[in-house]
Amino acid sequence: MSTGHARIAGPGEGIGLDELALATRNHGLPLEALRWDVTPPGLHYVLTHYDIPALDPADWALQVTGAVERPLQLTLADLQRRAGAAARVTLECAGNGRARFEPRPVSQPWLLEAVGTAEWSGTPLAPLLHEAGLSPDAVDVVFTGADHGVERGVEQDYARGLPVTEALRPDALLAWAMDGAALPPQHGAPLRLVVPGWYGMAQVKWLTRIEVLTEPFTGYQNATAYRIATEAGDPGDPVTRIRPRALMSPPGFPDFMTRERFVPAGPVTLTGRAWSGRAPVTAVEVSTDGGASWSGAELAAADPAHPFAWRSWSFAWTAEAGSTDLLVRATDATGEAQPVEQRWNRQGMANNLVQRVPVTVLAR
Repeated sequence: MSTGHARIAGPGEGIGLDELALATRNHGLPLEALRWDVTPPGLHYVLTHYDIPALDPADWALQVTGAVERPLQLTLADLQRRAGAAARVTLECAGNGRARFEPRPVSQPWLLEAVGTAEWSGTPLAPLLHEAGLSPDAVDVVFTGADHGVERGVEQDYARGLPVTEALRPDALLAWAMDGAALPPQHGAPLRLVVPGWYGMAQVKWLTRIEVLTEPFTGYQNATAYRIATEAGDPGDPVTRIRPRALMSPPGFPDFMTRERFVPAGPVTLTGRAWSGRAPVTAVEVSTDGGASWSGAELAAADPAHPFAWRSWSFAWTAEAGSTDLLVRATDATGEAQPVEQRWNRQGMANNLVQRVPVTVLAR
């Protein structure tokens, strides 16, 4: 029986060929692309659990089934005739930062780049569910994609359940467009789910079926995967909304292999983005001395039109010759701040450890 827990790398064990193959199939945001408010589609992070399905939009249809009075079958044209909606949303993979855990859970070896912000366009989900006639006993809504494979011994279509209250949020979206164009294949064409504020595992791509349940969903991706537990055999807590995070655009220029940064001494403006799926970001702090001291950065005002999109920040630094580590951390309105020490778990989920950027300041 599968435990769902990733294997834990042994002491000194490097990235293996399986992990390298995953890293080749999936890609993160180059951090210099933080300069864009909306991430160009080719730079937005991608995680594909199995294969990218070969779906013909002309033959595709969405099924709405389960505990509903009126099951529905809708083509893409049917959906596109419905009321339209759009949302700018920052998505982050729940495994972002996994490769920086020690010991390392062996899986997709994300560093910090599994994030991106896009303009998603489609139609609201809630009216569709109301049209189908939700049972008053509805508990979970399950979203199933066309991607099929095996995960830790379990053959499955990728399927995730959401509490019915989350599925009925007015901002939950069935999206067929990204940044003003049809969804690219790797981002879920012809239709995907977008649930603002939740980690990426909830944003089901290549959507084929929506099923309403009168009991909690016990499928693999909810009950086994995407759990936060430290002990083998512990079912742990489910991964839900995105924890606060700030990232820094890499200053100066890099070393090819190590990505260490080099900047000239003198005034340097550090910039980046901050976000949280739980509550608005209230503060961003920067350390220029490896975490010994912290100073507040200037955080851009929240945009009421885009409550689930990242916000820019900036910090004026007078760089002195030598080597240092730059750190940045965000705090949100719940009071949660990014930790400076890891909060380890066996699947490597929701690791929002502060970013550390090694920098060599060059004398003028």
